[in-house]
Amino acid sequence: MAKTSLLRPLAVAAAAAVLAATGTVPALAADRDGAALPVPDTAGVLSALQATMHAGAPGAFAVIRDHDEDERTRSLSVGQANLDGTPMNSSWRFRVGSNSKMFAAVLVMQLAEEGRIDLDKPLRDYLPAGTLPESWTMTGRQVMEHRAGVYDHTNDLLEQPGEETTSAFETRIRTNVYQPADLVAMSVKHGQQYTPGSRYSYSNTDFVLMGLAVEHLTGRSYADVLRERIIEPLGLEKTSFVVPDQRIKGAHITGYLTNDDRTKPLLDSTEQTASWLWSAGGVISSAGDLDRFLTALMAGSNGGLISDASLQQMEAALPTPTAKISYGLGLRRISLSCGDVYGHGGIVQGYQTQSFTTPDGKRSVVVFANASNNGTVTQGLMSALEPAFCGKKPAAAPRTAFAPQDGDDQGLPVVEDTRI
Repeated sequence: MAKTSLLRPLAVAAAAAVLAATGTVPALAADRDGAALPVPDTAGVLSALQATMHAGAPGAFAVIRDHDEDERTRSLSVGQANLDGTPMNSSWRFRVGSNSKMFAAVLVMQLAEEGRIDLDKPLRDYLPAGTLPESWTMTGRQVMEHRAGVYDHTNDLLEQPGEETTSAFETRIRTNVYQPADLVAMSVKHGQQYTPGSRYSYSNTDFVLMGLAVEHLTGRSYADVLRERIIEPLGLEKTSFVVPDQRIKGAHITGYLTNDDRTKPLLDSTEQTASWLWSAGGVISSAGDLDRFLTALMAGSNGGLISDASLQQMEAALPTPTAKISYGLGLRRISLSCGDVYGHGGIVQGYQTQSFTTPDGKRSVVVFANASNNGTVTQGLMSALEPAFCGKKPAAAPRTAFAPQDGDDQGLPVVEDTRI
């Protein structure tokens, strides 16, 4: 792959700027074929956010941003940013969980453009010696697609799928500091799970491996590389990677872990090292910064992050066992009634976020709730995406490429990374 500059001019700086506006306005976003996107159904989005509160989240918000000659921002918030009674604030910082994987994927694609890594050769060749067994031949591409057969080390730390109990959090997650190599070692001891490329299985260890590759190839810490190549060039003032520092500096939303016994109170899980996830889930950010990142990413060569060719590879999503959900290189594709959107979700103790954008980056949607270990909260956030991107469903609509017949199921299932 041809080597390209890492500091391309930010030709879409104007599009990435956040110019707040309120009220109901016409949708200006358009897909790559030029068809205008519908006006968001703010009532439908608000209903989904209220459902997350009824399910047990202290609060929730949705930020819908359209980028064109005139920027438009619709921000809807319900409930509280903390249990002290502070209203939810969509401009504050929070833990983004597996949205971090998009950042890691961009760093890897930059290194591929520089010729430092070949994604179709064994990943072990780009890692410190002994990180992976010599017999493990999975490629970097397979790892980024979650098709490498790498066991998810978080299963060991959480003991069982979906377990986020307060006891497990306090015992193994909140204050423990794990080294990335040790996380990989937890995974490797389980052996290769299946022939690489033969199936899809979401694994947080995949992106710990990609973070280790970034460090090994650059000779720099992951935090430094992330700051120098993404955070500073894009001016992401509310984005940081401070693992294993437990605090979130500045104005931030408090995260709450739901106890398995719903009769017990929510646990403030804001402070945690995030070292058990590292590059797979340790980023702290805001809705505004996630929008700016997604807008620059989807601009390809004009966005200052990666080339058009790299973006096409990230978007080349393959089906997953979850209906309407496909996965590329650190980028998830969701099929809505009005077309496909790209981005990621993230769930980490106390926080849930879904961050998606249209293929041209003309509309981004970030939906958030400050509670985890609650699938009904997750479902509420997923349900906000359809009305945010596609608008209000007509009473009776003929079947087209972008509008299913009345009665077709438009609901989005909860994705498989329900913990992270």
